[in-house]
Amino acid sequence: MVKVLDTILSQSAYSAEIDVPLEKIDIADWLFTLPEAEYLRCCSPDHIAAGVTWTDDGRRMSINVEQIGSGLVVQHYVAEVAEPAYCRMNSISDVFTANGRTQVNVVWELIAEKIGDGRTRYTNKVTAHPTDVFMAFLSEHSIKFEDAAAARQAAGGDHNSRETPLFAASIARRALSK
Repeated sequence: MVKVLDTILSQSAYSAEIDVPLEKIDIADWLFTLPEAEYLRCCSPDHIAAGVTWTDDGRRMSINVEQIGSGLVVQHYVAEVAEPAYCRMNSISDVFTANGRTQVNVVWELIAEKIGDGRTRYTNKVTAHPTDVFMAFLSEHSIKFEDAAAARQAAGGDHNSRETPLFAASIARRALSK
């Protein structure tokens, strides 16, 4: 389950602007109080389920289940940083494919930046790294890393491009409701 260091399987970052001042935004609060129904609305039909829990050592965790391309992904995001304007979440994610189950390491960064005139830019950045389990899976199924990376890039980028503006709108609604 170890990440293959410095190897990127896929990476995408999309931004959306919202009419809420940065001072009212609290991404960590939004992420860890997000109702499942709201999560589902943020990328229908890809988003399947969501919940919040804790690791054994007390760190906050967001559990997300998504369909990304042809893979069903169960993400176990542990908070490395959870602040109002920035969250860095790290997951060893289970991926269920037609060839079976594997794992990837996904780093999800949620970023809010002041852009002036009471507006905020929200950026949703997702970086996937192969794990040793993933590399063994590719070898076992005679799949080239380059082919797997291209498929993951296409599917992950498409998914992220669709969820980012909906996450931004949801973060804005949460900020304005407080």
